[in-house]
Amino acid sequence: MRDVLGDVVQRQLIADHGIDVGKVRSIRGYLIRSKYTASEIEPRVQDIFSDPIIEFGATNTSILEDKNFFPDAPSLTVTVGFKPGVTDNPGAAANDGFKVLFPEGDSSISTYVSYAFLQLPSDVDHVWLASTLFNGLIQTSIRTTKEELESGQASYLAYPERPTIERQAPSIINLELGDEELIQLSNDGLLALNLNEMQTIRNHYRNENTREIRTSVGISPDAPTDVELECLAQTWSEHCKHKIFASKIHHVDTETNEDTVIDSIFKTHIMKPTHDMAKEVDWLLSVFHDNSGVIAWNDDWSICMKAETHNSPSALDPYGGAMTGIVGVNRDILGTGLGARPIANTDVFCFGPPDWGGDLPSTLFHPSRVLRGVHAGVRVGGNESGIPTINGSIVFDERYIGKPLVYCGTV
Repeated sequence: MRDVLGDVVQRQLIADHGIDVGKVRSIRGYLIRSKYTASEIEPRVQDIFSDPIIEFGATNTSILEDKNFFPDAPSLTVTVGFKPGVTDNPGAAANDGFKVLFPEGDSSISTYVSYAFLQLPSDVDHVWLASTLFNGLIQTSIRTTKEELESGQASYLAYPERPTIERQAPSIINLELGDEELIQLSNDGLLALNLNEMQTIRNHYRNENTREIRTSVGISPDAPTDVELECLAQTWSEHCKHKIFASKIHHVDTETNEDTVIDSIFKTHIMKPTHDMAKEVDWLLSVFHDNSGVIAWNDDWSICMKAETHNSPSALDPYGGAMTGIVGVNRDILGTGLGARPIANTDVFCFGPPDWGGDLPSTLFHPSRVLRGVHAGVRVGGNESGIPTINGSIVFDERYIGKPLVYCGTV
């Protein structure tokens, strides 16, 4: 039978990197934690975990070591699974089916995929090849060579156990520091707060009224806990507060020498023109107030529209970042007014050239990999909610290699 996933990996490596790794076979694996034994589960493997028409299933054994399927051990096998705590949707679906047949006790299932390269060219770097198959942010991988398989020294993924974390009491953070020390505190804690912001926080805890309130509820009167400081940093972050959009920007036109100060790009160039337009038309029903914009369609219906970017998340995890973006704006339509109905999605993507053959920093994915992941994330996010993507566009430019632009919208 044709191995579709294996063929996809082979084609993608040719398209992205110009490397033909030869035949690739894929193996889906399920790590089961349950009160039931392997001998009890084995008779039902075909009922839950594999399609007996096109697949073979086995319990507590490695298909890689079965000579019926692999007469010769693969040159290299890369196994990819999720890290502890990462959502494993295939595992959750498998566990739902497992509980129907084995209802007693608690159970959980983690999934993985092994890619077996049957005749890998000797000049292909194993570490690099593995890096093209998984995302180290959310996944882990192990590599097994032909020699390790044949000598019985193959490595296998273990169930992704969450580490036991002992509760730690919040720490009190002393802010009575000099300017350089405040900046150092921000840098060490990855707070991304500037000196003025750190001083503002310090002054808040110097306020007598603040101290009285904190004393009355039994918390440190004159200094924040580490949790409080983290919350303030998160709330005041660029991601949440959009400080650049809201700040005053001094601009000098190098051609006309015109010197201007823009008091908030957002208020000046987005909000003001919209409010000016609202004075002249009667179809702008709600802007900048609810979870989406609302315009009049006719006497009986109004249209809600919402679009936002999910650039950085999509650069880190193209599939998950883009899916989060599209379902987020689906949610915003549902949360408009007393509740609206999302009926269609739209998108605009800006990526680096998919045929990019130049160098890339080790922390960046190839543009074609970002494209595939983002496209799949938006498509699946909408389809699984029953919301079709009805239009969109894609732009390719080298300037987007470092960071894609991913605009997701819902009507």
